[in-house]
Amino acid sequence: MKYKIMSADEAASLIQNGQQIAFSGFTPAGATKEIPGAIARRAEAEHAAGRPFAVRVITGASTGDSCDGVLARADAIEYRAPYQSNADLRARANKNELKFTDLHLSMTPQYMNYGFMGKFDWAIVEAADVSDDGEILLTTSVGIAPTGLKLAEKVLIEINEYHSKELRGFHDIYETANPPFRREIPIYSAGDRIGSQVVKIDPKKIVGIVITNKADEVKPFKPSDPITEKIGQNVADFLAAEMKVGRIPQQFLPIQSGVGNIANAVLGALGNNPDIPAFSMYSEVLQDSVIELIEHGRINCASATSLTVTPSKIQEIYANPKFFRERLVLRPQEISNSPEIARRIGIISINTAIEVDLSGNVNSSHIMGKNLMNGIGGSGDFTRAAYTSIYTCPSVAKGGLISAIVPNVSHCDHNEHSVNIIITEYGVADLRCKTPYERAEILIENCAHPEYRDLLRKFIKDAPMGHTPQTLARAYAFHEAFVTQGDMHKAVL
Repeated sequence: MKYKIMSADEAASLIQNGQQIAFSGFTPAGATKEIPGAIARRAEAEHAAGRPFAVRVITGASTGDSCDGVLARADAIEYRAPYQSNADLRARANKNELKFTDLHLSMTPQYMNYGFMGKFDWAIVEAADVSDDGEILLTTSVGIAPTGLKLAEKVLIEINEYHSKELRGFHDIYETANPPFRREIPIYSAGDRIGSQVVKIDPKKIVGIVITNKADEVKPFKPSDPITEKIGQNVADFLAAEMKVGRIPQQFLPIQSGVGNIANAVLGALGNNPDIPAFSMYSEVLQDSVIELIEHGRINCASATSLTVTPSKIQEIYANPKFFRERLVLRPQEISNSPEIARRIGIISINTAIEVDLSGNVNSSHIMGKNLMNGIGGSGDFTRAAYTSIYTCPSVAKGGLISAIVPNVSHCDHNEHSVNIIITEYGVADLRCKTPYERAEILIENCAHPEYRDLLRKFIKDAPMGHTPQTLARAYAFHEAFVTQGDMHKAVL
């Protein structure tokens, strides 16, 4: 290898205060694991000496604690986009101790390419291999790495020896041109491949290589419980019924699924339903449950930008690379999350809501209207373009003190015109082509927890006549009751 091998601390010494860095990683998968910690140590030393030191951090989505966590705790982040899931980073963002921008994930590479985010001084990426002529084999995610590598003035690479070079052939690297030269993205099914197996850059930009050997910091999600299992069953039963009446073709449609224990329960229920044929996925993240369904022949092909699987599951993949190479595709997030492709191939999007209001608006990013949870992520990329958009959530939270069905969402990520179906453990609300009053009634009767139905009915009954049931003075009565008394049951309507 012709590149300079250096320690993480030597690499961090090249980074200057205020510089902007494009990091690899989409979830902990493919995130750098050594250089961010060295940058954090550098920041702490500079702060102790009375000097400012913080950098601008752009990634594909969230990363592992060894990136987002260590940098946040060291007060080493000036600006962060487009998504996060780290408790320390979240706390600092909610205290406005760092600047955070919540973005649609498909838009982040586009904003980078258009120059909206400014100059990129560095790209710091994890790779399984790099050639002398600048061909970089990424690891378990793609994310914004191709865009960052292209735009950055200088590049640092962590070669992670934990990951197999058998990953060659899993990636499909394709980038769009800027307007007015952009063409259609020629993907017509989940398994189509249209790009390169590696990212190609000018090797002169690579100023150093750091050798690592660490697994992705992916932890198993919480096991299913009766509520998540019931939600999953409701989703599967709904889709099977849609297919039976002809609203879904007999060969089924590609599934896009969010992450977490509800998503795992949904995928498990789809896989176990005998009325649903083997299907494909066109999504952003693939979890352990997807790999298991592929192994059992229930998923034919899965396309995403991130292989967010536990260490034991990634070793299963590395032990049988030929089998999985034919069934898994990893793409840049502007392609995996492309609304153009979602609309063309007719995906069924299934994502998780924090709360839903009686009009069908969905909040998927903020608690009580002000505190960021994780972010909008890719849910908006798929929702508006989906053949059918589904949002799932338990009907209550905090032991029943919070209702997920509220008069008005405290923060709106997905409006009523884009949201088709709401599913809780109590049932399914099909909002398609319904009037505002019909949507409200269906949500109350089919999805709300029984303890909150009378309060929600009262909100509708007492609303002044209009096209949409709304009383501005009481729109946030549920939220006000929780903030002041800790219980939405005490809402005054």
